[in-house]
Amino acid sequence: MTSTTHPSLFSSLVNRYWEIWSEVFGLIGAWTTLLMDVLTWVVRSLIRRRARFGAQALAVQVVRVGTRSIGIVLLVSGCIGIILALQTAPSLEQLGQIDKVANLVGVAVFRELGPLIAAIVLTGFAGASIAAELGTMKVGEEIEALEAMALNPIRFLVMPRVIATAGSLLVLTVFADICSVVMGGVVGVLVLDIPYEVYKSNTLTQLCPTDFTTGLFKAAVFGLMLGLIACNNGLRVTGGAAGVGRATTNTVVQTTVAIVIADLLFSALFFSLGLN
Repeated sequence: MTSTTHPSLFSSLVNRYWEIWSEVFGLIGAWTTLLMDVLTWVVRSLIRRRARFGAQALAVQVVRVGTRSIGIVLLVSGCIGIILALQTAPSLEQLGQIDKVANLVGVAVFRELGPLIAAIVLTGFAGASIAAELGTMKVGEEIEALEAMALNPIRFLVMPRVIATAGSLLVLTVFADICSVVMGGVVGVLVLDIPYEVYKSNTLTQLCPTDFTTGLFKAAVFGLMLGLIACNNGLRVTGGAAGVGRATTNTVVQTTVAIVIADLLFSALFFSLGLN
């Protein structure tokens, strides 16, 4: 009994492990293929007038994805700034360096938390919505209707959404950075009794252009990933309304995990290059 149970258990674990990695590589391949298609249409839209997707379609997506997300991004990022100031203050106070709260908040927000928090908030606010919208169109055979009229779905549906998520997340990250630092400063000045000029001076002294540019680079990549994952899940919906629900759930989970892993890789890369 034992000799037959252990091999079967081992083989089942190996098979499950292989299935998981096969699914992961399949998703990466699907995202890469969709990215290549989007880039192809972007190039075509720049060099051929007939291939342009229209500024109105992009503007609609920017308003929907970016403008409507400003409030929730500011709320969350402001809370993050307050939390950072309150949590780092006791340890720094023991070292007699309470004024260094400004340094920690500024670096943490501009390098990591600004783009990361904005991307995660946008994932829940807009990513799931994009997947649900495209999934509903897929179920309702609207995408097939576009193809029947010789209208490419990548050009008219995917490209505006991907560009909107990438561009919007860049701007939202700037808002998130400023809001977090300002709210951390409010706590530092009013609660921790750090002089305003000291807090301002420490923040400006600690931060450098590299902190800002690396954060924006991450934001652009995170926004691109968000748009690709959401559109890919929406275009692959099967099974009616239940399939739309699965697509929205998969979008949030896949995007969050992918963004965190990408942030880890970028942080390791920037550290090895001496950009931290």
